[in-house]
Amino acid sequence: MGGVLPPVVSDHMKVILCYGDSNTWGFDPLTQERFSPQVRWTGVLSRQLGEGYQVIEEGLSGRTTVWDDPVEGLHKNGKEYLLPCLESHQPIDLVILMLGTNDLKMRFSVPAADIAASAGVLVAVIQKSAAGIAGAAPRVLLIAPPPVGKLSEFAEMFIDAGAKSRKLSEYYRVVATQYGCDFLNARDFILSSDIDGIHFEADQHHKLGEAVALRVRQILK
Repeated sequence: MGGVLPPVVSDHMKVILCYGDSNTWGFDPLTQERFSPQVRWTGVLSRQLGEGYQVIEEGLSGRTTVWDDPVEGLHKNGKEYLLPCLESHQPIDLVILMLGTNDLKMRFSVPAADIAASAGVLVAVIQKSAAGIAGAAPRVLLIAPPPVGKLSEFAEMFIDAGAKSRKLSEYYRVVATQYGCDFLNARDFILSSDIDGIHFEADQHHKLGEAVALRVRQILK
């Protein structure tokens, strides 16, 4: 006679892919070098989540949502690398997507609504992929980047970016609702540095990492 089988204990480590720009890469506005892994918000996220989670950093300085950059190179187009990135890291439980700040550059001349819609294009790519568990799609956490701060060296590159950047969160929220993905407004937790107006200082990385960790636990509970 067969006995009762013991419950299956899953040893699956939850995989979280963080897809973003220089603020995911960890650009230090003061030194213009890279923050250490412990300081970057992705490192804080990993530490806060602890065992059972793998946090993958996929940050690239200058990365846009869907735009080819005629100055910095076509490889800055976030859409072009997204699917290969998903497939190389699969199976993925959750993709955290925080892009849009570079779309504010004057060379693209893109309104805030179109930047949010472009982020939505990336959400759709993720949701149509089979990069999740058992060939399903990963969950998506769309993060609206905070407004730009006091621009200095980037002022000419980001002409008129301030007003547009303050509109991003409302449009991103609409896009998240449209695609049925999770949403977090970085502006609720952090500010862009007034050193250069674009990047996050160390204390802001810490705050964002903690906020994202709390949200991730809610999503992947």
